[in-house]
Amino acid sequence: MTVTETVAPSTRRLSTAKALSEGIAQEMERDDSVFVMGEDVGAYGGIFGSTGGLIDQFGPSRIIDTPISETGFIGAGIGAATEGLRPVVELMFVDFFGVCFDQIYNHMAKIHFESGGNVKVPMVLMMAVGGGYNDAAQHSQCLWASFAHMPGMKVVVPSNPYDAKGLMISAIRDDSPVVYMFHKGVMGLPWMAKNPRSIGPVPEDAYTVPIGKANVVHPGSDVTVVSLSMSVQHCQDVAEKLDGEGISAEVIDLRSVIPLDREAVLESVAKTGRLLVVDEDYKSFGLSGELAATIVEHDPTMLKAPFARVTYPDVPVPYARSLEQAALPTRERIEAAIRSLVRA
Repeated sequence: MTVTETVAPSTRRLSTAKALSEGIAQEMERDDSVFVMGEDVGAYGGIFGSTGGLIDQFGPSRIIDTPISETGFIGAGIGAATEGLRPVVELMFVDFFGVCFDQIYNHMAKIHFESGGNVKVPMVLMMAVGGGYNDAAQHSQCLWASFAHMPGMKVVVPSNPYDAKGLMISAIRDDSPVVYMFHKGVMGLPWMAKNPRSIGPVPEDAYTVPIGKANVVHPGSDVTVVSLSMSVQHCQDVAEKLDGEGISAEVIDLRSVIPLDREAVLESVAKTGRLLVVDEDYKSFGLSGELAATIVEHDPTMLKAPFARVTYPDVPVPYARSLEQAALPTRERIEAAIRSLVRA
C-alpha cells in the first residue's frame, strides 16, 4: 500500500493544466518519438489547457491539430505507436469515445495480445471527464469504468497537479496503451469554478508517479473513503471538516483504475472496518461495485457496517444546474454518508 506521500519540496505552484502540459513537454524534450495530436491541441492549447504552450515550443510537426475525425486521428496514433513512436492523442471529451470505439478497443487495446506480444502500442489516449459545469448529457460523463471493464488498457485518473504531471510522464514511458482521464474541475482554469486543491506544488524536474499505486491523502481510523479524480478533493474537504468533530476519515486516492490497488483498500478497511466509495461515474456495474466485491471475496467480516457508496445515479447527466448538482457526489452527500457509517 502506498502511504501518505509527501510532495517533493517546491515553491512553485501550478494548476493541474499547467502541470500536465509541463509533463508532456519534458517528455517531448527527452524523447523525439513523443508527439501530440488531436482537436485544438495546437494554438488553442487544448480546450482545458492540457497542451498549453506546446505549439510554440515544438511547432506543428509535433503538435498536430487534427480534423474532427476521432476515428481517423486515433487510428493514425495507433499506427504510429505500432511503428515505434509514442503519441499522446487527445480525444477531447470522453463522451466522444462512441464514434471511435472500434479503434480504441478492437485495435489499441488488443494489438499487443493478438500479436502474441510482438507488437507494442505505447500510446496515451487523453480525454476530459466529469460534470458540474452544465455541459449536459453528452459532455459530462466520467466513464472510467467503461474503459476499465475492457482488457488491454491501463486507466489513470489524477486528482491534483503533482499527480497529473507524474502520471502523464509514467503513461508516456509505458509500453502499454494508457487511457489518461482528467476531470475538468481539477484543471485549475480561471474560467471554471474550482477547488483550491487544483493548484498546488509541482517540482520543476521530471518525475514519475507509479501507475497502479493508490495514495492515502488523509490518514484516519474510523472509516475508509475511497475515491478518485475531482471527488478526492471533495472527500479531503469533508475529512478535514470532520476532524474537528472527532470523526477520523481515511481518504484514499486510487489514481489508477487499471491496475487497481486493491491491497491499499483492503489494508485500510482492515483498520477502520468501514468502507465508503465516492465515484462520479455511474452507480451500476462500475468501480464502486468492484470494490465491494473485493471486500466480500477477501473477507466480508472485515466490515463493522454495511458497505456504502456515493455515486452518480443511473441517469443521463441533466443540463439544469439544480438537477445536475442533486445527482453529483457533492460534499454534502459525502459528509452525510460518512456520518451514517460512523453511527452504524
